[in-house]
Amino acid sequence: MHPIAHAQTRPDHPALIMAGSGQTVTFGEMDAYANRFAHLLRSQGLKRGDHFAVLMENTAHYLQIVWGSQRAGTMMVPISTRLTAPEICYILHDAGVKLLITTRSFDDVLEGIREQCPEVSILVVGGQGEESFENALARQPSEPIADQSPGQYMLYSSGTTGRPKGVKPAPPEDDDIQAVNPLVGLAVMGAGMPADGSMVYLSPAPLYHAAPLGWCTTAQRLGGTVVVMEKFDPEHALATIEKYRITDSQWVPTHFVRMLKLDPEVRTRYDLSSHRRALHAAAPCPVPIKREMIEWWGPIINEYYAGSEGIGMTLIKAEDWLEHPGSVGKAIHGTVHVCGPDREELPAGHDGLLFFENETIPTYHNDPEKTADAMHPRGWMTLGDIGHVDKDGYLYLTDRKSHMIISGGVNIYPQEIENLLVTHDKVMDAAVIGAPCPDFGEKVVAVVQPIDMIEAGEALEAELRDFLAPNLAKIKMPKLFDFRSELPREANGKLYKRELRDEYAKRAEIETEQA
Repeated sequence: MHPIAHAQTRPDHPALIMAGSGQTVTFGEMDAYANRFAHLLRSQGLKRGDHFAVLMENTAHYLQIVWGSQRAGTMMVPISTRLTAPEICYILHDAGVKLLITTRSFDDVLEGIREQCPEVSILVVGGQGEESFENALARQPSEPIADQSPGQYMLYSSGTTGRPKGVKPAPPEDDDIQAVNPLVGLAVMGAGMPADGSMVYLSPAPLYHAAPLGWCTTAQRLGGTVVVMEKFDPEHALATIEKYRITDSQWVPTHFVRMLKLDPEVRTRYDLSSHRRALHAAAPCPVPIKREMIEWWGPIINEYYAGSEGIGMTLIKAEDWLEHPGSVGKAIHGTVHVCGPDREELPAGHDGLLFFENETIPTYHNDPEKTADAMHPRGWMTLGDIGHVDKDGYLYLTDRKSHMIISGGVNIYPQEIENLLVTHDKVMDAAVIGAPCPDFGEKVVAVVQPIDMIEAGEALEAELRDFLAPNLAKIKMPKLFDFRSELPREANGKLYKRELRDEYAKRAEIETEQA
């Protein structure tokens, strides 16, 4: 199963549709584009194993570039669209990137990139002269390159706890560009995705993340049509399911929260009857939120837990989740181990650092220390999450190890508090962090995004305290509520808690100096 085969047997079948514009690319057109892009890479001097980067919003170019790289044997480095020029240049230098593909949407950072990375060639969609991507692509032939080989991509961490690090995959085991991809088997056998080409898959998230890249390309391997939202909007997502008769989709919990906050009249306006399977991941979903989604969409919502490292995956279907609420399922790829501080395995029901045992283990690019820190003495690898496995083998996530707050010697996991806050009908989003405290080491701070900022203030703080009190120990109750119109959250649902922690640390430092 591969787009090359579908281009031969179903050249006119849509491989890609942009949800907003309706722009459609067939498998035949995508095949020709991918071949041209592979030639373009060779014309730019990129050989097998060389690195190039993509800084691009969701456009019809993105997935076609991925498939071109997959034929050229190159390492594609997707870059977050929210980064500044210095942050982008750090990744370009760290990855040893030779070529950057971008669009005019990033003119504001391109000048800084040109100054700081003069060694990197740049092609711009909509660009002029030598930097015109369209002109460079149009000059290339649509036949395959002579030395086709499977490419890979190196994803960089979101930088939530410091400098982002590239996850360097192990080299491909098979030199055949149409070789079987493990995620295809997980999609069909685990998630139940159809392999007959009937799938219409909706991707509402930025394509530079691991999940959208992985699932979109898997859907196209299976001969399905991928519908890409240029940008997530809760009502537009529902309208897109109705318009394109979506059968499969992939979400993050913040998408669910935003759709559930829609007016009931809006939520029920659209026909979602074509929708058969909805995957979600990236962050644990609050139990009440998921219950509401299952009541609304039916038992089609399946959850998985994995990471960019690709060392393992768990999966739980809606029916099993209703019997094990809060679980992210059982392992379908790799073996889960729960370990204590001494790296010894813990019995069922005990929280510990989660490791995956797998035959294929990646490394962190240019960071042997981080790679070593993530490894267990027995060769297992951790994503940095804390959780436990119950007696039936179902995994439950507690929080990220790096997010844990230690206040007065007590370990506090922010996720528990956040999951409660977002269920309040006046709260759109929430982040809970630890801020410096002279008495207890750290204090719990809740940064809250109200649905309406006019509600922000002492009255809402008192209401939230009363709301939390029955379900939260006093030591976990936030000492401070801070209301913001927006939180530093990635479009894939990941919070940039580092930014908030740094802000409060700086504030505490200033207060200490002034005391």
